[in-house]
Amino acid sequence: MITYRTDPSSVRDDDLEPFFDGWPTPPAGERRLAAIRGADLVALAYDDDRLVGFATALTDGALMAYLSLLEVLPDHWGRGIGSTLVRSLEERWGTLYGIDLCCDEDVVPFYERLGFARVAGMVQRHPGRLP
Repeated sequence: MITYRTDPSSVRDDDLEPFFDGWPTPPAGERRLAAIRGADLVALAYDDDRLVGFATALTDGALMAYLSLLEVLPDHWGRGIGSTLVRSLEERWGTLYGIDLCCDEDVVPFYERLGFARVAGMVQRHPGRLP
């Protein structure tokens, strides 16, 4: 049974080891943990005691939020976990004007199903900064 939590204080480096699959340069364990603990909002999905998904967001609390990470283990895809994680964050960020995110092309349909729309955007990536 999948359960959801919002407190990242019990997440450990080794809980995050199976995530970031497919990233050209996955972040090191301590950077993964720092990203979760440093987020303004966190949603965590557990299958029994195993972390199987998480989402993080950064927000100014007044107008905007940025959905910074959404990760679900591949063996748990197609079970609604990612959608539930995003909706959990939406409930907590309230009535903000805008929610932004950047994603790879292959997951655009997923976010469109959640009500997100394409807009022009710019990114800057520095893979060499991820030890």
